[in-house]
Amino acid sequence: MDGLDGSNAILQQEQQQQSLNPKDWIAVDPQNAWDLLHEERSLMTRLTTSCADLDDILGGGISCKQVTEIGGVPGIGKTQLGIQLAVNVQMPSFCGGLGGKAIYIDTEGSFMGERAQEIAEACVEDISEYKRFLHKDSQACQGEIQGKDVLQNIYFFRICSYTEQIALINYLEEFISDHKDVKIVIIDSVAFHFRQGFEDLALRTRILGEMALKLVKLAKMCNLAVVLLNQVTTRYMEGSFQLSFSLGDSWSRCCTNRIILYWNRNERYAYIDKSPYLRPAAAPYSVTGRGIRNSAPHCKRTSYHETKAVLINSSPVLITVWTHFLNCNLELSDRDYFFKISENTKKKE
Repeated sequence: MDGLDGSNAILQQEQQQQSLNPKDWIAVDPQNAWDLLHEERSLMTRLTTSCADLDDILGGGISCKQVTEIGGVPGIGKTQLGIQLAVNVQMPSFCGGLGGKAIYIDTEGSFMGERAQEIAEACVEDISEYKRFLHKDSQACQGEIQGKDVLQNIYFFRICSYTEQIALINYLEEFISDHKDVKIVIIDSVAFHFRQGFEDLALRTRILGEMALKLVKLAKMCNLAVVLLNQVTTRYMEGSFQLSFSLGDSWSRCCTNRIILYWNRNERYAYIDKSPYLRPAAAPYSVTGRGIRNSAPHCKRTSYHETKAVLINSSPVLITVWTHFLNCNLELSDRDYFFKISENTKKKE
């Protein structure tokens, strides 16, 4: 009887819904595409990566109000980039920062406080030099960060299981409502606790989908950047082994942007694999003692018109990428020009 009563209740509810005016179910009025485009351009802000070439192909840096997934082989610099972003978000806007704080969720135990301090101290030095370069006075630079304060502005969470990860993501909205100065959420790595221990793959897919929706909602609602660091695996596709992000194809559709980090000979490159508004392109970058920086002058930006990443000798670290090189004469902003000049000076010293 209980099952029959429940079915009758559902039928009655559906009949009541059908009797209502369809307009009653529409929560918002329509918006034309032109207004939507203007709103997106006016509200979207970007966070510098401290690498001018990488910022260029990203349209200025990591976008707020979006979820960006960054993946690559071990040792390519994923965690280094995550720490760099957690530091850069605290920089003032004239240096490419957002003047906010960061949430860093560590699932692997790869976050290093000493490394974060090194990057923070380098960041403070760059800001001081850039202020002198622009002849900024003290009043124009109020609110600048200090090296000792940077680590205190990174809210660090250590996660040891997928249940803790799910619980924390459910809690993020409440936490950020109490800490409105948070401008970036970094998860390193998003896939670690979901790669094994799930016998029911359908359940895993559903959990990941719900988690992704909450992160997308969080990014848009709180006007912040969500950066998901992910691991890669190898898949046999089109007659060759290729690098593929962990968690499968269903997860890959959940993120707004996807960036692949890879080796090309002895140089690190970042490639925009997926984005609704950025063209596929690659840029070199370096991991230095001061953090993420521009690569050596001889490295060229590449455009992937027909990109194919192929695994060599079944090793996930060694890959060959067929590229078409472009000699782009791009205008640099003052900030990018300054950092290029200052880096070349430091290398000569």
